[in-house]
Parts: sequence; structure tokens; C-alpha cells
Amino acid sequence: MASRVLDSSAFYAGIPFSSNEAGHITSLVYNEIEHIKKDHDAVQILIETKRLTVNEPEDEFITASIDAAKKSGDFSNLSDGDISTIALSLQLCAELVTDDFAVSNVAKNLNIKVIPVMTDGIKNVVTWKYYCPGCKTNFSKITECPRCGNKLKRKAIKR
Repeated sequence: MASRVLDSSAFYAGIPFSSNEAGHITSLVYNEIEHIKKDHDAVQILIETKRLTVNEPEDEFITASIDAAKKSGDFSNLSDGDISTIALSLQLCAELVTDDFAVSNVAKNLNIKVIPVMTDGIKNVVTWKYYCPGCKTNFSKITECPRCGNKLKRKAIKR
């Protein structure tokens, strides 16, 4: 059985509560989901019965995940929790259970197997190109065109 790292969307879909498979999360994801079924202490029961483990990814895997997210153009759409989830999957060589398209794109760029929860998942791995719709200039790390002041848009470049 493959090791699995879960992001918060897996919990909102109820996956860990209806499965006997063990999973891993980071403390940032735990903070996002600890309110789920709090009246029944469901998340805590998963931890106590060893069906859920809270792990922290090592710095080198966080750095690799950030670099991959910047390279693909997804970095501005990811939270610290998203980055930690990708990093933990990379570190554990684990499948990643998520419905987040930016997380999926970065994970697939890192050759991590992604398991979608309530969607069909992403069809193509892409790199995002940011451009100004006003002056048609391409950019990579900013959100507003320094030439004309328009908010940048993005379009996918399929790989």
C-alpha cells in the first residue's frame, strides 16, 4: 500500500473518516482542519489510532517545492500549508491526495502521483506565463504591469 499525504480538501470530502488507509499531514494542514467534526474529536481519534500522522517536511524538500512552484508559475497561488504538503509528499515519496489545481500542478512537475478527491484532477501539467493585457508584455514575478499599471493575467503553456 502506498503512503499518502492528505491536504485539507481530502478532509472536507471525508476521505480519512471513511477509509482505513493511513495518511500523513503537516501541522499547517492540521491547523486548517482541526475544526472538522470537532464535536466528535474525529481528527484526534485518527491520530490516536495511528490512521493519521502529523509530520514536518525537512527544509530541503520545502525549498525544492518552492522552487518548483516558482518555476511553474503557481507560487503566488499556494499557501504555506500547500507548500508543506507538497514538500512532505516529496520527502516521503508518497501519493498526494488533493483537489487543488495549483498543488496538483506543482506536485506533478515534481513527479508526485496526485489522487483527486471530488474532481477529475488536472489533465495537463502546465507552466504559467504572466502577461499584461494592456501592453502585451510578459512578466514572471509581479502582479501589476510597471509600464501601464494593468493587473497581470496569466495563461497556461502546456508541457
